[in-house]
Amino acid sequence: MAYAQYIEKHLLNILYKVKGGNISHTFRKIRLIKKKNMNILEIIAKKKDGLELNKKDIDFFVQGYTQGEITDYQAAALIMAVYIKGMTKEETTNLSLAMSKSGEILDLSKFGKNVVDKHSTGGVGDKVSIVLLPIIASLGIPVAKMSGRGLGHTGGTIDKLESIPGYTTNIEVEEFISDVEKIGISMIGQTMNLAPADKKIYALRDAISCVDSIPLIASSIMSKKIASGANKLVLDVTVGNGAFMKTMEDAKKLSTEMIEIGKLSNLETVCVLTNMNQPLGYTVGNTIEVIEAIKALKGDIAEDLRQVVLELGSYMIKLAGQGENIEKNKQKMIENVKNGKAYNKLLELVQNQNGDISYIENTEKFEKAKYIVPVYAEKEGYIYEINAEGVGKLACKLGAGRIKKEDLIDKTVGIEICKKVSEYVHEGDTLAYIHLNKEDKIKESKSELLNIIKIAEKTKEKEKTILGVIE
Repeated sequence: MAYAQYIEKHLLNILYKVKGGNISHTFRKIRLIKKKNMNILEIIAKKKDGLELNKKDIDFFVQGYTQGEITDYQAAALIMAVYIKGMTKEETTNLSLAMSKSGEILDLSKFGKNVVDKHSTGGVGDKVSIVLLPIIASLGIPVAKMSGRGLGHTGGTIDKLESIPGYTTNIEVEEFISDVEKIGISMIGQTMNLAPADKKIYALRDAISCVDSIPLIASSIMSKKIASGANKLVLDVTVGNGAFMKTMEDAKKLSTEMIEIGKLSNLETVCVLTNMNQPLGYTVGNTIEVIEAIKALKGDIAEDLRQVVLELGSYMIKLAGQGENIEKNKQKMIENVKNGKAYNKLLELVQNQNGDISYIENTEKFEKAKYIVPVYAEKEGYIYEINAEGVGKLACKLGAGRIKKEDLIDKTVGIEICKKVSEYVHEGDTLAYIHLNKEDKIKESKSELLNIIKIAEKTKEKEKTILGVIE
């Protein structure tokens, strides 16, 4: 404050002389300058000193940055201070609410008093939404899902859905809501002006290496979910080398933070902690993950994927008010896979959004990569590790993901894993297939994958897929 008053005093003296004595005009100008610039400097200094920002501070920052009145370098300074000093639960909640109100807020109240959404913190081989949400919709629970694209080593649901020829993810909100009313489900990209402040702040965090901050991750996720219109939320918080949260300690902190934000913003939240030390299921890519998801809805599903889908879904059913017993809820889901209702709901979804259902009915029709190359075990033993982040980065390098948001992706490429951690292999057994379109990448990709999939003489205890639930 002393610094701001010093600047004001001396600028007033200078401008008084320049304006020839028009002190009232000068004073108004200075107040405007101070409002736009000095306040953000004070807010930065406050957080830099480890002090708590109040709601007015946070609202001023979010509004000013969204409208372009606060510069990128000023915002970067504040974000870095937050990254270093952290935030209290109240600060994180206020940031979430301010970002959620920076744009439009979707109204889903016509679908009843319990509108449930699902979100994942990101992973490798995460085709959960494509399997889970048709099952939920087949049980009569409305699914109005806005999803994002992949970035870096983590995949995106929208990129996967767009691997289905004709499937439209960019539709107007009125049509989106109408589709949910008509068939009980719609899955689209984030086409609304939802939480624009979060988009700007996330891009800035990425540029200044401040992505892995628990308060900033929590507020980013929750701001979008608050704006998306649901009042119940099930979060898949992935944990491990392929996730943002590498440790259980950090995953629990993030979960607690998001649940607290949910409580203070009338968004009831449940967090399911899931293992991301190896890819989920058997495929990492876009088209090949869609094919795996289709098979899963026909009953042919990897055990780890099955556990995640059932756990998340059972809590979605509970929050929707359709069943308190988690095990019974899982049985409802299994039954609708067995009787074909879940698969039929996927067909209905794809057809309703202009997708060609013949590709769902016959997955051989999907375009394939030019080269599908097997990778063989060079020795016998037990699969000790399949580093999820390593697989994700390799798939990204092949063209399955983006380094920058504007990068184009190749839907046909990816990695197909044939073995899971703790399984025994003989020398010469097929460990995986690499799907790629560039012949000059074959040798390098095989070598990289052999370094990612580690084989040891002793078996490794199989890790749990579901690591915990926080309500």
